[in-house]
Amino acid sequence: MMLNLNLAVLAVAGQSSWKKIRPVVLQDIVLLPAAGFLGIIILWWFVATFLTNLMPTPAEALIANLDYIINPFYRRGPGNLGLGWLLMASLRRVLLGFGLGALVAIPIGFLIGMSKQASLALNPLIQIFKPVSPLAWLPISLAIFNLADPSAIFVIFITSLWPTIINTALGVSSVNKDYIDVARVLEMPRWRQITKIILPASLPYIFTGLRISLGIAWLVIVAVEMLTGGVGIGFFVWDEWSRLNLSSVFLAVLVIGLTGLVLDYAVGKIQQLVTHRPKS
Repeated sequence: MMLNLNLAVLAVAGQSSWKKIRPVVLQDIVLLPAAGFLGIIILWWFVATFLTNLMPTPAEALIANLDYIINPFYRRGPGNLGLGWLLMASLRRVLLGFGLGALVAIPIGFLIGMSKQASLALNPLIQIFKPVSPLAWLPISLAIFNLADPSAIFVIFITSLWPTIINTALGVSSVNKDYIDVARVLEMPRWRQITKIILPASLPYIFTGLRISLGIAWLVIVAVEMLTGGVGIGFFVWDEWSRLNLSSVFLAVLVIGLTGLVLDYAVGKIQQLVTHRPKS
């Protein structure tokens, strides 16, 4: 009897709470995003209908891309692959280059943040190479590797370095000096200071750098694949434009944007798990 009473009270409380938050949930999570997407679709339809004859309307693009959407992993001969395979090929290059960049950038960032001498030696190099366009590294990487695939990974690696290095160094240098002084008084070994004090305090900065680097890496791979060719979402965009098939270009743009959103969300969730803090 008491159990039934408690369940009834909880049910009433739950219904009352849902009635209060439902308007906010519907507005913030459903209605406003839907209004934004609807606005873009209307703008697309207006441009395709009244301003150009080359651009398909949203309905025409959807019909033309049904095969790509329904069968993303088809194989119909050499070079004739579904959009899913192209996306996976691009993701493999991005994750390899980004992962190698993180393995190099985080230790360098720690070194710069912990050592004034290292900062003075490396900071000028970072400031020189950081503004260089990622595509400027492509001829150099092609000269080194003479192959498109490792060249693309190398470009991703180079462009992934700078945001992670800078944010890691900032995080390390921002650690409260009182904590370091206490660790020295307790004669804590240097490696223990790094793992127990400096690294946990720097993690939010490190993950910010990683998220920026991953976003740049995903942006760059599309441009690199347009120039190097081969299998990938970037070359797909260029190939479809060469055929004046703008319907497929619009689909690729949507897929690229959604993939970038998923990648950033995944790194944010990893940040939450590692730091036990809400995603910034």
